[in-house]
Parts: sequence; C-alpha cells; structure tokens
Amino acid sequence: MFPSSFALLPHIRQALQGGGAVVALESTVITHGLPYPDNLQLAREMEDEVRQHAALPATIAVLDGRVRVGLEDADLERLVSTPQPRKISRRDLAAAIVQKATGGTTVAGTMHIAHRVGIRVFATGGIGGVHRESPFDVSADLHALADTPMVVVCAGAKAILDLPATLEVLETLSVPVVGYRTDEFPAFYSRESGLGVSARLDAPEEVAAFARAHWGAGARSAVLVVNPVPVAESIPRSEIEPLIVQASRQAQEAGIHGQALTPFLLQRLNELSGGRSLRANLSLLRNNARLAAQVARALATGKRLRDV
Repeated sequence: MFPSSFALLPHIRQALQGGGAVVALESTVITHGLPYPDNLQLAREMEDEVRQHAALPATIAVLDGRVRVGLEDADLERLVSTPQPRKISRRDLAAAIVQKATGGTTVAGTMHIAHRVGIRVFATGGIGGVHRESPFDVSADLHALADTPMVVVCAGAKAILDLPATLEVLETLSVPVVGYRTDEFPAFYSRESGLGVSARLDAPEEVAAFARAHWGAGARSAVLVVNPVPVAESIPRSEIEPLIVQASRQAQEAGIHGQALTPFLLQRLNELSGGRSLRANLSLLRNNARLAAQVARALATGKRLRDV
C-alpha cells in the first residue's frame, strides 16, 4: 500500500507489481536545471530512451501536493509552465504535500519516492556533492545515496562541485562508485577528472549482478554508476574548468547560495561556453537514461531481489 498522497500511473503500478523494469527520472532538471523549451524536449527524450530499451519511465514530481510517480505529457507541460515551482528534496516533501505545492524533485527527493514505491533504478544527470565555495554546504544527495538501496546512473557529480571532497564523502558513507566502462570518475561535462572509481564494470548485466551482491551482503546504500558523457559532446576539463571558476566567483559576488546556487551556475556556464555545456548536459542525460533502462531490464530478468 502506498500513502494517499502518492499517485502512480496504472501501467507503472502494474509493472512494479509484476517485477517489471521501471526507471525513475527526476524532475528538477525540468523545473530548475534547463531552460525552456530544452527542458520539456529533454524530459520527453529521456522517457523515449527508456521505452526504446524495453523499460518503463517513471518521471517523478509533486503536483498540487500529490506525489506523482509517472507523468502524462500534459503533466510535463504543466511543470514547465508553473511559475516559481518548488525544488523538492527529502526534507521538503511533507511541506509540499501539506501546502499542496507543485515542483520538481531533486536526486534525493526522487530516490526517496522511488524507493518507497519499489523502483530500483534511477537515472539522472549529475549528483550533488560538496560545494567549492563552502565545504560545509553538502548536498542531501550524498546522504540519500548512503541509505537508499538503488542503482543510480549519473555522469559523476556536477562539475561545479569539489569533486575530490565529494568522492571522499561517498567513501566515508560506504557508497560504491562504479565506473561504467571507465576507470576514471567522470566530471559531468568532461570524461576525465584525474580521480578514480572503486570498481569498474562493462555491461548492464554486470551492474545488476554487482547490485545484487552489494545488497545481498547486507549493504543498504545505493550503487552509484558513473557513465561518462558521450565523446562527441564532451568538453575537455582544461576548457570547462576556467569557466566554472569564473561562474563560481560571480555567484559569490552576487551573494547567491543554497538551493539557488546550482541553477545559477549551470545557466552561467551555458552562457560562458556558448551553449556547449547545455549540449553536453542534454547528451549525458539521454545516455544515462539509456543505460539505466538496460540495467533495469537486467535486474528484472534476473533473480528477484530480497526486500531491503
């Protein structure tokens, strides 16, 4: 049974009850991460990528206080047209429900909801982490990864963050960082960071087997699968890093912090890079949705997982 505040599309509910392949997709990329109309087009394309690889997409958001697991196209359009939608993490969920708010769910918020309804695989762009501007500003995403048993497919952490510190926190929280066909932790827009991963796997079936072994051994953390941005749209670290430093400095000068910081930095990077960062962002999101669908299929066709 799900809470009365939750609403699942019927075909998603049926798939979950039958052990089918379902991939959760976040919605802050629609509400806060990308400009219109790129955000709406991207949301549709990510869902299509999941379907094309024999899994069901479940974009998660909150509409009028209802936690929606799976959105119709009209719901997606409503999200992009909602004035000042909320950015909803785990801590904000109850407030959004009680106040009948509408907004996009973050990585942490989406993971919480997806796990609550039984979805095991989640695709996003980049996770949050430790901010460069303040080492005390640590994303709730990292704590969600520590206590939510899911496979999370991403392109590493957002490049605007302190990547070494973020990896250190993940290690402290015992979250395995699995490089998909790479030995190096990707830096969102870039395929390289100079940082390593805790394991490398080269096929969706291997990821599924790793997840089963991880949870079967009693671990309750997520399996973080880092999938590098496709080569064609990648931006060398040496080229994007000076732009990140410039955008970060401008954010500090403007006094921008908290939940407003990441959207500001992403928008400013797109401007400074002449649109290259946006193209890389769109490409990696589609790429992650594709891999997540393949992993979800591998989990669904394997042995049923014991509840954790």
